[in-house]
Amino acid sequence: MNTLSAYHSNRFSCNVKYISDMVNNDMLTIAGEAFSSRLILGTGKYSSVGKMNESVTASGAEIVTIAMKRVDGDDEANDLLKQIKGDKLKLLPNTSGARNAEEAILAAQLSREAFQTNWIKLEIHPDARHLLPDTYETIRATEELVKQGFVVLPYITPDPVACRRLQEAGAAAVMPLAAPIGSNLGITVDEFITLIVEQSTVPVVIDAGLGAPSHAAKAMEMGADAVMVNTAIATAADPVAMAKAFALAVEAGRTAYNAGLPVSGRVAEAEPTSPLTSFLND
Repeated sequence: MNTLSAYHSNRFSCNVKYISDMVNNDMLTIAGEAFSSRLILGTGKYSSVGKMNESVTASGAEIVTIAMKRVDGDDEANDLLKQIKGDKLKLLPNTSGARNAEEAILAAQLSREAFQTNWIKLEIHPDARHLLPDTYETIRATEELVKQGFVVLPYITPDPVACRRLQEAGAAAVMPLAAPIGSNLGITVDEFITLIVEQSTVPVVIDAGLGAPSHAAKAMEMGADAVMVNTAIATAADPVAMAKAFALAVEAGRTAYNAGLPVSGRVAEAEPTSPLTSFLND
């Protein structure tokens, strides 16, 4: 290796180490618990538990979600639970399928018994086709679950007012959707997500609709604290490789956000970055 190649190799290694150290020191904290990964994974839609496990490992995720409705009598889901517990991952059960606050509260209570955790991803969607959250019922359920000692992470529409109400109700984080679940459209409500991030006093986790690593990077660049991904990874031709790609995108987006992105928009007058015109005045 010549001197120039060695210089570039060493410089690259130093940069990678710098980014790694910065990421490791920049922890995601929810309800007093710290996590080094800002990527949360769903466990549905994988072709097998084995493939799911490989993907989770590749992603570096420390929090994974599972639907309460999948566990009862489902041998594959029970195998999944054993695997998750073996890997010492943080389990985040969800109330998917609940149509109102009462059903969600019951599902949360059952999940606490089944999974031995008071963490709950609150999902209430009366419309089984589009799975859009019911704001009123979600706020109502959050208030009651917080009283019962749950750590509540509600899935909600990208409504800044609703997110503020959830914070006031005691939510440990808010999880506004980027686009409809499974749509893979990316962030379609940029301005609302920006407002939610700016006003939030709890972590903001972008949930639903992220279909590509670039979408996750964008969410992190906008100041989101974490992203939740399932469909885009689980249904990819190579879920393990896609999980790695999302992990890298999340790290890149967070690093860019912390570095201070330049303000974008039209400028009154363009200026060259390195003008070589001084000699004209000599």
